[in-house]
Amino acid sequence: MGQQDILKRNKAAEDHPDASLARMKRKEFETELGKLQVKLVRLQTWVKATGARIIVIFEGRDTAGKGGVISRITQRVSPRVFRHVALPAPTEREKSQLYIQRYIAHFPAAGEIILFDRSWYNRAGVERVMGFCTDDEYERFMRLVPSFEQEIVDNGIILLKYFLDVSQDEQRRRFADRIDDPVKHWKLSPMDTESVRRWWDYTLAYQDMLRATDTPACPWFIVPSDDKRRARLNLIAHMLGQIPYQKVKVELPKVPKAEPKPKGAKEGLDAAQTVPSRY
Repeated sequence: MGQQDILKRNKAAEDHPDASLARMKRKEFETELGKLQVKLVRLQTWVKATGARIIVIFEGRDTAGKGGVISRITQRVSPRVFRHVALPAPTEREKSQLYIQRYIAHFPAAGEIILFDRSWYNRAGVERVMGFCTDDEYERFMRLVPSFEQEIVDNGIILLKYFLDVSQDEQRRRFADRIDDPVKHWKLSPMDTESVRRWWDYTLAYQDMLRATDTPACPWFIVPSDDKRRARLNLIAHMLGQIPYQKVKVELPKVPKAEPKPKGAKEGLDAAQTVPSRY
């Protein structure tokens, strides 16, 4: 993949047709999301019926909305099928293992979809920018990861890679919003502050990452994300279109008749304490 192609795709947020559209209204978003969530349930049924194995990687700039889109995907489906994986910093034991080893431990069994909220691509992003890996470790990763991902798909696993991108102004606005909103304070960390300050270091790192790891078998899909609602819908719709699932006929049960009330039984439950009705 050429340098001009990378730069063109990294400019997608400003060049994308959605950039000229007004931000999507909540009511429209919820209507369209509901339609997509019905399809996600159908996908879940197909995955369980066929034993399909799927990995979806969510990468992107800080504040781009990775967690938000994952939460909308998992909102109406089973956590036993759609598994959200967001790993913390590696332990000392994990640091002594193969770099990729702690991610492989979460790979799907038959009938599972794994949603990686950040992935092995930490090495090409935050670890590279912040100096958490050596140059040799970084270069080895960039050289070997395409063949590693080829092995994944050759093993029959569907692998999708999404990169959520936001403009610099939008990232700064969202970061300020996190500072002002107590409910979002848990999202703040020194690493987030550095990602805002070192915007161009991350930009160059992501360009290098895309150049080295965008392959025909495992391409990257860029998601312009200045409008969170449009981004969520576009990503989910695209993901559904990349998986060859089919509608599986499901026999729905009927509501059974309740057993007759036993003689002497009374309604309600006896308990030492009941939660007060405050609302």
